[in-house]
Amino acid sequence: MIRFENDYAEGAHERILKRLLETNEEQTPGYGMDKYCENAKAYIRKACDMENADVHLLVGGTQTNTTVIASILRPHQGAVAASTGHIAVHETGAIEATGHKVLTLPSDDGKIRAEQVKEVYDAHWNDVTHEHMVQPGLVYISHPTENGTTYSRAELEALSKVCREHGLPLFLDGARLGYGLVSKDSDLSLADIARLCDVFYIGGTKVGALCGEAVVITNDALKKDFRYFIKQRGGLLAKGRLLGIQFEALFEDGLYYEIASHAVEMAMMIREAFIEKGYSFRYDSVTNQQFPILHHDVLSELGKKYSFSLWEKFDDNHSVVRFCTSWATKKENVEMLIEDIKAL
Repeated sequence: MIRFENDYAEGAHERILKRLLETNEEQTPGYGMDKYCENAKAYIRKACDMENADVHLLVGGTQTNTTVIASILRPHQGAVAASTGHIAVHETGAIEATGHKVLTLPSDDGKIRAEQVKEVYDAHWNDVTHEHMVQPGLVYISHPTENGTTYSRAELEALSKVCREHGLPLFLDGARLGYGLVSKDSDLSLADIARLCDVFYIGGTKVGALCGEAVVITNDALKKDFRYFIKQRGGLLAKGRLLGIQFEALFEDGLYYEIASHAVEMAMMIREAFIEKGYSFRYDSVTNQQFPILHHDVLSELGKKYSFSLWEKFDDNHSVVRFCTSWATKKENVEMLIEDIKAL
């Protein structure tokens, strides 16, 4: 079975494994206080063009989302997100379990717009009973979104502007950030994201690392005591150097962008094959996630050799599925899939 259902089916890039092995018996301080974590943080600050950013290394995406959001919100506040946002649909109520409601906004493509944020903010404060309702406390977005779509610089600038005007920290989930940054339609850089967001994270788990997410805090008001929050939520890894070594390898010479580009290239090959056969897509994604609409007979045929994710029902005879490539997707497997698509 050739797997296309996610971008974390493989282990880690060989350069990361090599570096972990080379340093395996080296003794270092714990809890991320080692030279490898410091090097990784320096590389990330340089990539963000923001030397005063705080960088923290955590293990996984859900842990990172809950830690960041809980550190920002007061008990009566909630997180504004798209109805399709990861924290709303794929984290088992993790945010709600911290005592904070996810305030969802309608979205068909996975993105939310600046005007929606203003509307939800105004609706709350213009209601005379607002003290009886959950107060919007931050705005959560992801890039790419759960549906593989991406924000343009203009869209992110508009969101940042309205958030700052209304005192709402803007938090960007970057679990797949590498794939968004290198997509052909992207005009956003890591420096743009650092400039426009109050906090975001750079995903490693889905972009070549064994595990790990790098939280970047740019808003000085959100930096205080963040390591306390990490510890309290079980995220302060005793062998923190394992995270530092991985992000050091990813960012010291551009490996992060290199392997992300490979995944997107593979996804675009799959996309073109479906287009050439006349299939349409549920979402207009130019990242490593592709969402073709396929007849159930086609799903059965492709399912004999390939695994992919059933995303949503389209009609009685068709479903939306997700083909997801990764940093480790083999070109020969993609070419095999393309030949099978042509034969449908």
